[in-house]
Amino acid sequence: MLSVKNLSYSIGDAKILKEISLEVREGEFVGLIGPNGCGKSTLLKNIYRTYRPGRESVYIDGRDITELTARQLARRAAAVAQENVMEFDVEVLDMVMYGRYAHRKFLERETREDQELCRHLLLEVGLDGYEQRSFLSLSGGEKQRVLLARALAQECQLIILDEPTNHLDIRYQYLLMQILKKQEVTVFSSIHDLNIAAMYCDRIILMKKGEIAACGTPEEVLTEKNIREIFGVRAQITCNEITGRVQIYYLPLPV
Repeated sequence: MLSVKNLSYSIGDAKILKEISLEVREGEFVGLIGPNGCGKSTLLKNIYRTYRPGRESVYIDGRDITELTARQLARRAAAVAQENVMEFDVEVLDMVMYGRYAHRKFLERETREDQELCRHLLLEVGLDGYEQRSFLSLSGGEKQRVLLARALAQECQLIILDEPTNHLDIRYQYLLMQILKKQEVTVFSSIHDLNIAAMYCDRIILMKKGEIAACGTPEEVLTEKNIREIFGVRAQITCNEITGRVQIYYLPLPV
């Protein structure tokens, strides 16, 4: 589904990504973790083409993304970025409707089915009744949920997210991840909260200083040793008796 091969990327004289190679298989939910500044956002921006990757570096469904038009890429992958700066305002329903762009011909108007789908997705992300609200008037967490609804409206098989639970309170952090988990799609997402990554991810990719430090199941990657060496934090790892998933308890640093 998604393949990255020997991807390097520099900003000015700083080399941010160093020969990154990874694969996300069809139907997987893969988390991308690492400390601030390790290159997570830069990697994702190359994949959804905010930055321009080199040729033969990023493939979706076997197609080099540098050879895809914007519409062709939108049919294959949806993205929810960490920063979404808008210079003009739209109503919430119209923002979600932008997700249908790739499915319409030039100048073709939205259909009744488009309207019904977008209203249903707003209901699913907990924003029923917000259709005519101004997007710019929303809180950061509400905007993030609208953008998730827009990504789902694209109805493509790959969703890429850059720390989607930022700005969300605890309830909506888990609601958002549950919504993603139940979709029959492939998900590749950077995640700030390691316990959320442990709960929802099939595999986790751990980055450090522009390189991949570890890749595997949550049990393989989220170890006390990795957390101490990569994040500089002491932790105790257990198995949650209710969920059966890895549970991380952070410990005070020695004085």
